[in-house]
Amino acid sequence: MAKRMLSRWGQWYSRVFAVECDHSTDPLYFALSKTPQERHYDERQAFYEKLFEGAKCYSVHVCTDDRFQRALLYEALKNNVIPRLPTGCSVLDAFSFHPDVSNSLFRGFFIKDATNLPETAPILGELVKNSGMSVCTYVREENSQRWWQHLLSEAEDGSAAATEKYYVVPSEIPHRHPSTLNIMGNDVFYNFEDAYKVMEQCKDIIPVSEELLKLVGPNLTQKKEGRFPVIVIEGLDATGKTTLTHSLTTTLDATLLRSPPTCLSPWRPCFDSEPALLRRAFYALGNYITASQIAAASRHSPVIVDRYWHSTAAYAIATATSGKVGNLPSPGSEVYRWPCDLLRPDLVLLLTVSPEERLRRLSVRGVEKTREEAELEANHLFRNKVEQAYKRVEDPACVVVDANPPPDQVLQQVLLLIKDKCHL
Repeated sequence: MAKRMLSRWGQWYSRVFAVECDHSTDPLYFALSKTPQERHYDERQAFYEKLFEGAKCYSVHVCTDDRFQRALLYEALKNNVIPRLPTGCSVLDAFSFHPDVSNSLFRGFFIKDATNLPETAPILGELVKNSGMSVCTYVREENSQRWWQHLLSEAEDGSAAATEKYYVVPSEIPHRHPSTLNIMGNDVFYNFEDAYKVMEQCKDIIPVSEELLKLVGPNLTQKKEGRFPVIVIEGLDATGKTTLTHSLTTTLDATLLRSPPTCLSPWRPCFDSEPALLRRAFYALGNYITASQIAAASRHSPVIVDRYWHSTAAYAIATATSGKVGNLPSPGSEVYRWPCDLLRPDLVLLLTVSPEERLRRLSVRGVEKTREEAELEANHLFRNKVEQAYKRVEDPACVVVDANPPPDQVLQQVLLLIKDKCHL
């Protein structure tokens, strides 16, 4: 046990840590040091006061490199452990990572127990026995204003004991917000094989995955066979996608398809309640099923698609990126690139409406919402991040359409774009 913990600590010591105190500001960043930091005393003290606030503090991170186990452990931590903490505890999102290194992020929580309740330590101490968790306590050095991080391990008697301790020192803000480091291959999939592999891994947890795998098969055909154009309509809920797609289908004598495809509808409630990795793999495979349908339909008529990969990517990127809009990956980032093996549409139109008009339209709808759609309605910040992510997807990029006017005017505007871009 000690040898394994020391090996893990060797990697742990080189990491930077971030604590999200307020989603409207930058996180508090700190690193670990074997020696105390003597310079900038006043700045350091202000940092400690803001981070620890005089409370008994702990951190817990899921620290396995296996993305499947990491997803399951984080969900278990969030849903089964954190809710058991006393109500006096303040729980903040936390990260451990190597700055600007993709797939180096370990998610977790920073816990402040202002009253040092006796129930807190035993609950967190149970996690030490799990090799996929790193549990730390934070202690002020005696007769000093310095703080230590103590990494806990399981002692011979089964209790939690400190293995090593290192000084907590403020760290610089990295170029990329840490929550964006693991997006590729965890929140957004860029090839069929990767999403298929995740679905294979979850067969024991979600039995219906077996049915989905049979439906898609290991080699889903999606080569475009026809000469007719493929036009995708994207946008947030209540921007007029349904009305426009039906009008275009009638006007152009086109085939209407949706992503996720109708054949996945029975399984959506199941996957919407699963960890993000499984949920994203499910919707990624839905895009490939839709691509296969597009390939066949384009032989006979134009194809109108109600949402496609842009939606999958925009919602996933916005959900994965914590904090403000500025934390999103920068325009031109590789996270916005189109999957190399996914059928590309000829034109993608992004419908946009004012927040006031969108709320008015939502008020007259009675449809059931997914978790993310409900958050979109309630959370202005999340909505802005989704819209920005939509606009940053490349090759093909979205053509933005003002959908505030009446539906017939929007239809005429879109028909002109289709005539210009697709020569229909």
